Amino acid sequence: MIQVQNITKSFGTQDLFRDASFLVAPRERVGIVGRNGCGKSTLFKMILGEEYIDGGNIDIPKNYTLGYLKQHIAFTHKTVHEEACSVLKVNEDGWLDTHQVESILFGLGFDEESMQKDPMLLSGGFQIRLNLAKVLASEPNMLLLDEPTNYLDIVSTRWLARFLRGWKGEVLLITHDRKFMDSVCTHVVGIYHKKMRKIQGTVAKLKETIAIEEEVAKRTQENEAHKREQLEKVIDRFRFKASKAAMVQSKIKAVERLGEVSRLEHERNLEFSFNQADFPGKRMIQIKNLNFHFEGGPTLIQELTAEIFKGDRIAIIGPNGRGKTTLLNLIANELKPVGGEVSLNPNVIINYFGQTNINRLDLNKTVEEELQSSITSAERGKARNLAGLMMFSGDAALKQIKVLSGGERSRVLLGKILATPCNLLLLDEPTNHLDMESIESLIDALEDYQGTAIVVSHDEELLHVFANKLIVFDGGKCFMFEGSYADFLEKVGWAEEKSESTTKVAVENSNVSANGAAPVAKDKESRRARAAYVEERSKIVRPIEKRIKKWEEEIQKQEALAAELEQNLVEASEKNDGALISQIAKDLGEAKKKTDEAYEEWEKASAELEEAQKKYPL
Repeated sequence: MIQVQNITKSFGTQDLFRDASFLVAPRERVGIVGRNGCGKSTLFKMILGEEYIDGGNIDIPKNYTLGYLKQHIAFTHKTVHEEACSVLKVNEDGWLDTHQVESILFGLGFDEESMQKDPMLLSGGFQIRLNLAKVLASEPNMLLLDEPTNYLDIVSTRWLARFLRGWKGEVLLITHDRKFMDSVCTHVVGIYHKKMRKIQGTVAKLKETIAIEEEVAKRTQENEAHKREQLEKVIDRFRFKASKAAMVQSKIKAVERLGEVSRLEHERNLEFSFNQADFPGKRMIQIKNLNFHFEGGPTLIQELTAEIFKGDRIAIIGPNGRGKTTLLNLIANELKPVGGEVSLNPNVIINYFGQTNINRLDLNKTVEEELQSSITSAERGKARNLAGLMMFSGDAALKQIKVLSGGERSRVLLGKILATPCNLLLLDEPTNHLDMESIESLIDALEDYQGTAIVVSHDEELLHVFANKLIVFDGGKCFMFEGSYADFLEKVGWAEEKSESTTKVAVENSNVSANGAAPVAKDKESRRARAAYVEERSKIVRPIEKRIKKWEEEIQKQEALAAELEQNLVEASEKNDGALISQIAKDLGEAKKKTDEAYEEWEKASAELEEAQKKYPL
């Protein structure tokens, strides 16, 4: 158990935490969420004693061990297997339990051959995976995992989620992958306004809780501002009347008790939409018998045939190193096929977001200059407006690219893509380096985009929302799947998971048959049962989600109307038009009443959704 009590932390003039507190109780798995730069990683460093605390305490029980995923590479053994086993403790019989280590290594994507490799010869991503395997195998009381999925493919990420759900100790988790966090964590801590707010449940529930609390705070401030205004009017009216001196002093003290009126801070979200160009026709890309391998390397793509049409939303999925980015580069004509062909309609206009493109940003240019290079007009204002849209407001637009973080550079590249109309988006791991809120904005923008998009991603939330077709790299094959990601999981599934399932069923059947009991259901039957369950869940959950969306739209509509009426009221007051003032005031009261009613219905529907999700967990 760890208790964070009233901690304060600043860097220069920037406050990260002010009297922030939360508790991790036994067996809790706690996700930490907040905007990039809010102090999540700094919190981990303070818990580990690597960063000084300005005020407050972090209480950790004696002999309580912490396991932290380090990015620093320091291997001392000759093979991957020996390095991973180096953290094991000798058991009561004097043996090392290497089976658990091997299971972890396999789950994280290592194979028999790679286990005998020199760890220093692994790629950077697999070196981080080895560090993660060592942390998991060391079995500390608490795991501190900072973006553990950054170097994992989709299959390994799914394995890690299952592993963490079975973890017997405590977990503190930082990740931009909301679906992964929701599937693993029992609780969520939100860092906002320099404080920490912990709730039991999902990220969505935390956001709802914070939204309600902020609405209450806003209304409280409005009430206090109104009280202050009324008190100050009385003070000004009777200030110089001796007979009212005592009353005036009483009102002055009442104003002082109200304290200073401080505006609520609102954290900005990344809000944007892709710029669509027209496409006359239907078929955009034809891929025929495509083959590719790098010189001296294994075959990555073999005999792939696919057609991509206007409006398709295609996700390219599969384990790392199988050829997903290579396929994007072939479509973008940055690589040439070894065999077969990729034919693009001459009317296709491509925008390509990928790691290689980020690396092509001019490090010596400012954000504004880099964005300006993609704008046909020479107007500086357009580049500055675009910089503001990508959350580089004011002087931040004058920062050089070389001083930006990975997430900030990703936003610059997104800005450049927004400046150029296209009808085909190619996005390679677009959620990497973005925080949760920015990922949500990206998913919204993709949903609104009417052109064609092809996305490489391991983010299952994005895959579920976005894709209507898949190109799958799995089990040594590359093929087109006509259907959603949920359809793929139900009808085909990942080869590695099916292998695990088959092994598990075989073991269970052999154990059960010895007792003469009925065998466990086959994998195909399990998938059918799962499909029926998902369908039943959708019938309950989707109508509630639609109601929530309806009330959110009503709230926005009434709040916009109220803002317009308030402006009209000011103008009518200036004209001293009593009749008009009376009518507008009546309309304004009605708009506020409807807003309050909509909030009540939204809260009811949100509570109903929470209960439904508990009853029908995914």
